[in-house]
Amino acid sequence: MSAKDFYHEMVKEALIKEGWTITHDPLHLRWGKRDFYVDLGAEQILAAEKNNSLTGSLTKIAVEIKSFLSYSNIRDLEVAVGQ
Repeated sequence: MSAKDFYHEMVKEALIKEGWTITHDPLHLRWGKRDFYVDLGAEQILAAEKNNSLTGSLTKIAVEIKSFLSYSNIRDLEVAVGQ
């Protein structure tokens, strides 16, 4: 697992303010025998009322946070995406 990005806590706080619930910090994913980590996992319940009954759906997202803080945006992009 890598270090948290410079803007990690700010993005997390913004998601919470918009009604998202942070479920994982970090989010662990497994594909076959490989392990992956995404910065945040979050979910949001969207509810609606129709004919006096509530219906809802659960939306889940994975959020990868990247900062471009060096003098070279190209180098930052290369590091963020990979060579």
